[in-house]
Amino acid sequence: MSQTNSIGLHEASASQLAEKLNELLANYQIFYMNVRGYHWNVKGSQFFELHAKFEELYTDLLTKVDEVAERILTLGHQPVHAYSDYVKIAKIAEDKNVSDGEACVRGVLAGYQSLIELQREILSLASDADDEGTAAQAGDYIREQEKTVWMLNAFLG
Repeated sequence: MSQTNSIGLHEASASQLAEKLNELLANYQIFYMNVRGYHWNVKGSQFFELHAKFEELYTDLLTKVDEVAERILTLGHQPVHAYSDYVKIAKIAEDKNVSDGEACVRGVLAGYQSLIELQREILSLASDADDEGTAAQAGDYIREQEKTVWMLNAFLG
């Protein structure tokens, strides 16, 4: 019989989930900074609308950064916490010096699509491991972000 951690999950499953969650954490951190940059640098006729929207989005992303890190700790593992590691681990690339509103929105869409794909992988792993906590977290994030993707696509026409 395999070892279990303090919340009753098999350690091998918890370790695999923590590794994927660290990948998610890295992507959230890079994406957070991208959206922060869009907020700071957006220009054009839709400045006021997009500036406010990007602030709403990066505030939510920052909350999720903390929640993902805390989930990794709950699984008994350590969250990655160096930007140099985030850049190595993340699939989302840094998006520098973007100021065109439509390009910013497209960057946000691409980031959410990457997060949703990774969260679906985590949801599947968590379900296989009977990890309801991680599965619920991933499912909630997916649901929220799918709606945001729909709305941003509607914004672009």
